[in-house]
Amino acid sequence: MSRWFTARMKMADLLSTNYNLLMLLPRLGIKLGFGNSNVAEVCRKSGMPESFAIMVFNCYTFNDYEPDIDSLSNSDLCFLTPYLVASHKYYVEERLPHIERHLNHIAEQTGTRYADTLRTFFQGYRDEVLAHFAYEEETVFPIMEHRLAGGTGGRDIALFFAKSHDNIVDKLSDLTQIIFKYLPSDGMMEELNELLFAILQLSDDLSKHAMIEDMVLIPYLTRKEGGKK
Repeated sequence: MSRWFTARMKMADLLSTNYNLLMLLPRLGIKLGFGNSNVAEVCRKSGMPESFAIMVFNCYTFNDYEPDIDSLSNSDLCFLTPYLVASHKYYVEERLPHIERHLNHIAEQTGTRYADTLRTFFQGYRDEVLAHFAYEEETVFPIMEHRLAGGTGGRDIALFFAKSHDNIVDKLSDLTQIIFKYLPSDGMMEELNELLFAILQLSDDLSKHAMIEDMVLIPYLTRKEGGKK
């Protein structure tokens, strides 16, 4: 029996194994209400290649899973950049504003210099993330689309991207440390816990997002044109 998820498994069983996969379904165009259908059946109904969906589910669930881009056809990999862009939209429009609202409210209520420092730190982090996503969408992703369409080139840019792939996860860890060490919890423990869980959840999601880029996007772009690396 495979230790990874397979397309024959029931979708409900995957979600029971890792509830965080619920956050991925909208990015894959998959809606709830699939009954006892397996992953292949759900994907077929949603117009999503099962091999691509299974790759994403496994990446987000198993830390030692290594996707094999050669097992994904070009038609499947055509779903990669739309998925990554949908993830960017989710982070920018939902998760980052959610965290910022909590930070602003906590800063207003506590009135400490640490709260203001925390808010300033987050604003700088948000701007860095937005710039990082913009670079990917304006420079890196178009190269992927060009290569999938049979084009060549862009390998040097992809190699540069691989080396300069900022670890935006580490700064979220710094953010949690500031909260742990310096923010008073009197009367705000519930909101602080909600904030911390939101940051930790985003950190985990971003690390998996980066893993897919590092292990699928960059290897595909940097391998020799017309063949494997």
